[in-house]
Amino acid sequence: MEVRKVDVAIIGAGTAGLGAYRAAKAHTDSVVMIEGGPYGTTCARVGCMPSKLLIAAAEAAHHARDTAPFGINVSGEVSVDGRAVMDRVRRERDRFVGFVIESVEGIPEADKLRGYARFADAHTLIVDEETRVEAKKVVIASGSTPTYPSFFEAAGDRLVINDDVFEWETLPESVALFGPGVIGLELGQALHRLGVRLRIFGVGGALGPLQDAEIRDYAERAFNDELYVDPDATVESIERDGDSVVITFIERTTGERLTERFDYLLAATGRRPNVDKLDIEAAHLKLDARGVPVYNRHTLQCRGDDGAPSHVFIAGDANHELPLLHEASDEGRIAGDNAGRYPDVRAGHRRTPLGVVFSDPQIATVGMSYPQLETRYGDCDCFAVGEVSFENQGRSRVMRMNKGLMHVYAEQGSGLFLGAEIFGPRAEHLGHLLAWAHQQRLTVSEMLEMPFYHPVVEEGLRTALRDLNARLQLGPAVVERCMECGPGD
Repeated sequence: MEVRKVDVAIIGAGTAGLGAYRAAKAHTDSVVMIEGGPYGTTCARVGCMPSKLLIAAAEAAHHARDTAPFGINVSGEVSVDGRAVMDRVRRERDRFVGFVIESVEGIPEADKLRGYARFADAHTLIVDEETRVEAKKVVIASGSTPTYPSFFEAAGDRLVINDDVFEWETLPESVALFGPGVIGLELGQALHRLGVRLRIFGVGGALGPLQDAEIRDYAERAFNDELYVDPDATVESIERDGDSVVITFIERTTGERLTERFDYLLAATGRRPNVDKLDIEAAHLKLDARGVPVYNRHTLQCRGDDGAPSHVFIAGDANHELPLLHEASDEGRIAGDNAGRYPDVRAGHRRTPLGVVFSDPQIATVGMSYPQLETRYGDCDCFAVGEVSFENQGRSRVMRMNKGLMHVYAEQGSGLFLGAEIFGPRAEHLGHLLAWAHQQRLTVSEMLEMPFYHPVVEEGLRTALRDLNARLQLGPAVVERCMECGPGD
């Protein structure tokens, strides 16, 4: 067996792994990046980019069908060429993947090792039973894999995961989609607008990343105006019959027991960290209930099974905290930098939490969520909520995109902006503005001093901030009262 000795070994060559490699190389030339699967990130291959390509096609079809209210009549039926749609999705997807592969090809061959790694001990990795890598420090950036309940297997080969969608040569006639999370909402609405007969089933009532009950309830009603979404479905059975999946369920509004046939069961029920095949126990790390290493989110440093800081770091989807590309990039940089400089470990810069769902209306979450605010501030009313509906917002009505609700949050006493949850038009852009304000620790009054053009959707944000400002109780006395409740930093 070949033996390689390195300062830093990185398991995985995705977004987090590439970020860790670049950061570690700033400290040492002795770095190896190990990858068993194809090069190209989850985002480029099966995530952000191909899903947005499918959504773009769906938006084109939707807008073409919805011109009459503007006085524009399109003669003839709007038809969707499923084969052409999927051909463009794959071609453009492959183009994005190609850019990632080019960047990997620019890495010296001596710094890359092909194969699947597992721990033999805390400092030793075995790669494909052919190479023994002895590393002073290790970064786990092994990504994640789609997961689904075992009873879905009753669908046989008509069961597909969201990764499989982008390999379809054409669009199916019908799909039963399980999981109204971020991926499920995006893919489900896109497939529906492309003419696929579709129902979306969930468990427990969750809808995308929404945590604010009022926003969530509004979004559920809005989605159901267009397509069938049941976030807390009663599904009685899943069976395979010929080339179809037969699903028996209780209809969400009538309570009627229905049995329907679909071409596919599409599982969009989440992802699990790829740590189960690493023989992680051999690394002598402290593991949580899911088998994921316990780590410090500011340094990405894992804890040993004795509780002491370890020479192992974990980044990206592998730690199962924030499965987003920009977070994986940041975490890879922090983990790689700390692995390179170990034992001089430093807290890395973490940006304001920002999430976007490219549904219609869009969803954006910024900063602290409503449950986090309730946990932090308890029942002392030490935070306030401002609101705006987009139904009568000027620019939104002009564009006929006037569905949506936004809540913005701020701290009583200081007026500090704490976060927001948005379901509405152009939420991807509103979310960015609010994330920038949150990261700069602006107060609501400072945000209201910023310029707002007319007429723009951002005027809706100003309305929400004005409502929030009117609800704030400012001054030292309020700060002192809220500090007595022990909200912390």
